Amino acid sequence: MAATRRELLGGLALGGGALALGTGAQAQEALTAETLQCAEGLFGIDYTESEVEQMIIGLDDWAESAARLRAIDQPNTLQPATTFDPRLPGMTYETHAAGSGLVPGEDPGPVPSAEIDIAFAPAWKQSIWLRTGQISSERLTRIYLDRIERFGAALECFVTVTPGLAMSQAREADAVHARGEPTSPIHGLPYALKDIIDVAGIRSTWGATPYQDRVGEIDAAAYERLRDGGAVLLGKSTSGAIAYNDLWFGGLTRNPWNTDEGSSGSSAGSASAVAAGLASFAIGTETLGSIVSPSHRCGTTGLRPTFGRVSRAGAMSLCWSLDKIGPITREVADTALILGVLNGHDVADASSLDTNFGVDWSFDPSRLRVGHIPGDFDNAAPPDRAALQAVRDLGCELVEIEMPDLPYGALATVVEVEAAAAFEELTLAGRDDALRWQEPQAWPNTWRRARLRSAVDYINVDRFRRSVCEVMAGIFEQCDVVIGPNFASNMLLITNFTGHPGLIFRSGFVDRSLNPLTASGAEPLDTTFRMPHGTSLWGPLFREDRLLQLGRAIKSRLGMSDERPEQFS
Repeated sequence: MAATRRELLGGLALGGGALALGTGAQAQEALTAETLQCAEGLFGIDYTESEVEQMIIGLDDWAESAARLRAIDQPNTLQPATTFDPRLPGMTYETHAAGSGLVPGEDPGPVPSAEIDIAFAPAWKQSIWLRTGQISSERLTRIYLDRIERFGAALECFVTVTPGLAMSQAREADAVHARGEPTSPIHGLPYALKDIIDVAGIRSTWGATPYQDRVGEIDAAAYERLRDGGAVLLGKSTSGAIAYNDLWFGGLTRNPWNTDEGSSGSSAGSASAVAAGLASFAIGTETLGSIVSPSHRCGTTGLRPTFGRVSRAGAMSLCWSLDKIGPITREVADTALILGVLNGHDVADASSLDTNFGVDWSFDPSRLRVGHIPGDFDNAAPPDRAALQAVRDLGCELVEIEMPDLPYGALATVVEVEAAAAFEELTLAGRDDALRWQEPQAWPNTWRRARLRSAVDYINVDRFRRSVCEVMAGIFEQCDVVIGPNFASNMLLITNFTGHPGLIFRSGFVDRSLNPLTASGAEPLDTTFRMPHGTSLWGPLFREDRLLQLGRAIKSRLGMSDERPEQFS
């Protein structure tokens, strides 16, 4: 089958402007007038016979050029010359309100006597306990390593655990704290790193069978900043294969609230580990929902930063104009500690932007104008409606907004085409068959389909993307923050493509049946389970502080912080 597919792609691979595999002579034989006429329906075009005859002239040279291009080594680290910038020409952007504190100025209380309570404590509290000498990083790290040993296999949330490195970094962090010289609020906090972010000398498998023995050669920028900030690496958390879904080469990452269900993806292991109390925090990535979806499923807090705020250098590239790195935590305030360390310009990432970050925790969120689409809440889950009511109760000004009726789904073309380019070698060599997930919506099929996309249509989708950026700029002229169900009104898709930041937090619980699509082939169950449910906030470019100020106030009013997955408590 692989050879047949390669022959097909060689005869008619019009997507992205490439025409053929192999030599120009082979392509000339395959690309006849009849071949081109058969393709007209696919691209929605209609040419006359004479026009088709003219088109064929010179295609052998084009095919030869395409074949030579494919022979050039273009590693995953090679970035396109064209880069996406979410900022609109002529606009100025605020970065953060007055005050740059990252840790809330509150008393965290004493260190709990029970280790289980320490493990599930918010990172901001752990940060203060470490700084004041009430707990050591070595003890905190040992608590998490012990829990990983007990529960990691059941959750399938770690692909590699690094106990030796973790204990070494923890002892070093304790020495720094003893000297009173911590470099950041996360100094000494143990964390999990998504397995598409490289650490030199440690496996970075991208969750995929073809790369399961891959070892990182350099330290990714995100890891360097976390290391320099004193964080302690517990290990690499599982990622769905090539950053999609929760199925990886070694298993299915499980949801701690119901281990018969997958944790969703692709930051599957990061969300699962944090929800189960196996780390102080974790690092995830998002291209089109990979922080939001597992956080929604596992009841964690996820912060997707403004595009360009956090360097992706040294991380697997899936979609250069969309990939983002951000924290997954148990509490909203925790995300500020981590983003403050990750933030910063990096010349190694062509899309990196130079901006600062801070949060004024004394700011009164009732001063914010909060936009919402009324229809999204008519049939929303009770936790979403409760979150909206909490906004009212806080005294915020609610602003009704309306998104223009536009073909937002067309934007998904960008993901398919860029991902297909990033992993062209797997498609053309037939190695995509080694990936475990082979459904129509899985990467192998979408990559093959992407090669039949018109390059002209792709550019026009990109132009449409710019107009959607203008739409969102208009929305944030009306309000400071938007609240809504995570997946309503295409807001997840839209804000990923426009580069706007998003925050998801646990807003309540719902009764849900097991999702058979992620249950490793299990039969659907009639039993329902009480499962966590998340709600999203979206904000202007670079104004993550507004999301955190409002999100923390809503979550506090809802009282949704104390419940834990029973099996791991």
